[in-house]
Parts: sequence; C-alpha cells; structure tokens
Amino acid sequence: MISSIHGEILNIDSEGLVINIGGIGFKVLVPESTKVKSKTGDNIFLFTHLIVREDLLALYGFESEDEREIFIQLLGVNGVGPRIALGILSSLSVDTVRKAVLSEQPALLSRVPGVGNKTAQKIILYLQGKIRMDAGLKETMAFKDVDSEVIEALTGLGYSVIEAQAALQSIPRDTPDDLETRLRLALQYFST
Repeated sequence: MISSIHGEILNIDSEGLVINIGGIGFKVLVPESTKVKSKTGDNIFLFTHLIVREDLLALYGFESEDEREIFIQLLGVNGVGPRIALGILSSLSVDTVRKAVLSEQPALLSRVPGVGNKTAQKIILYLQGKIRMDAGLKETMAFKDVDSEVIEALTGLGYSVIEAQAALQSIPRDTPDDLETRLRLALQYFST
C-alpha cells in the first residue's frame, strides 16, 4: 500500500493533482480544499489511500491523517464509494463530519451533492462509536443552531458549503447569537 506521497505538482485538473515522484507522474485524487490551495510547481506531502478494484486503480491523497481516516471510514458505509466520500471531504471539514455524526445531524451531511437523507442517516448510524472526540471537536460541538441557519442562508445565496463554513469561522467568537448579525458578518467575509 502507498501510505504517503511527496513530490512536485506537475498538473492540476478537475479530478486532482499529478505529482512527480522520481520522474513518474502519479495522479492523486484530492478533496477540493486541497486542490484550491495547490499550485503547479509546489512541493506537496499527502497521506494516501490506494483503492484497487477490477475496474479501478486510484490513489486518493489527504493533507492530514485524520482526513484519510474519515475517508476510509466513509468507504465502509453501504452505498458510499470513493467519489461520494471524497465529495463529503470536499464539502465539509473533518470536524464538521465528526460533529454531524456525534450530534446525529444528517442534515449537515445531506447538504453535500450526491448525499441524500437516507445515505446521510446510514453514515451517521455506521460511524456512531467509530468517531473519536478530540479537543478541536469540542469547540466544533459548540456549533450553535443559529450557525446552522447562517450556513443554510449562505448556501441558499449560492455559496458552497466550504465557503459558508469559512465565512462562519471568520465571525468573532464574542458576536451575539442573533441570525441577522451573524449573517451580516459572514457576508462581510466575501467582500474582503
């Protein structure tokens, strides 16, 4: 198994990155967040997961071991293949996936394109007890209902879930919990 990969980015396309390792270009499928940060010519280190099937030989790359772990756990869910698992990690952070599972909120997962309510519920049922709570997640678990409404409003305005989460994270911690104030501050994130 190929556990990690380190090399120069030769090309970035719609599916992922081509990374040069000793003169060989490896196609690595990555979450959208990794692709957006990457530039041709940059050196990159990724934790990887190789999937070998009769009709598929694919290498998936992740910036952290946690991201790779969640990807592998998602693959264990009936009806979730590599494309959907990668889509989930492209749309949601690892902490958001954990929060959705631990707080049993399938609505967070069902916002991801290709993930319906039934699949979101399967993911939550399958991952219950397999997701561990860490210090960073405790802060995420403090995610308020009003924050869910802010994300819903931003995605309704056409922003992606990742963009909405980034805007939400830019809101100062001491901001009042009313929807109007938090939404206004989140929208200011996009004007900078």
